[in-house]
Amino acid sequence: MKLIVAVDSHWAIGLKGGLLVRIPNDHKNFRQETLGKVVVLGRKTLETFPQGVPLAGRTNIILSRDPDYQVKDAIVVHSLEELLNVLKEYEDDKIYIIGGESVYRMMLPYCDTAYVTKIDHVYDADAYFPDLDETEDWEITAESEEQTYFDVAYQFMTYERKTGREKKNRNE
Repeated sequence: MKLIVAVDSHWAIGLKGGLLVRIPNDHKNFRQETLGKVVVLGRKTLETFPQGVPLAGRTNIILSRDPDYQVKDAIVVHSLEELLNVLKEYEDDKIYIIGGESVYRMMLPYCDTAYVTKIDHVYDADAYFPDLDETEDWEITAESEEQTYFDVAYQFMTYERKTGREKKNRNE
């Protein structure tokens, strides 16, 4: 299972339910990486999308604690256990965790690859992703050249869980 996230220099990912910055090339990268795949996200993240509509061209799985919550053109699950059962129907390398903070934290132990857009800036934020540079479980296996969007510098980084450390098995 994989995840994809954009973080600032302090691993911040959002403020008041929104993204910290919009970088067109990051959105293009996200689209290319997830199109035709399964995306897992929380209800609050879905509500930040245009008209609160699931992403086209992907299987959207929405996590919500509300047992009555339904979304047209998406699968809605209400617990980690239910989510893991639904995910058994899909190939691991076709599943992408896309946020927000609580979903990333809950699903990180099940992931083996993280696609991180690292933005060289510090923003005001209230949502954070775990700092993969500070954990022994993860290592950088690829990084792009530094790119800029106006005055914002960023890089695409790939982190992989180190071998010898097993991720949680979602089939258990």
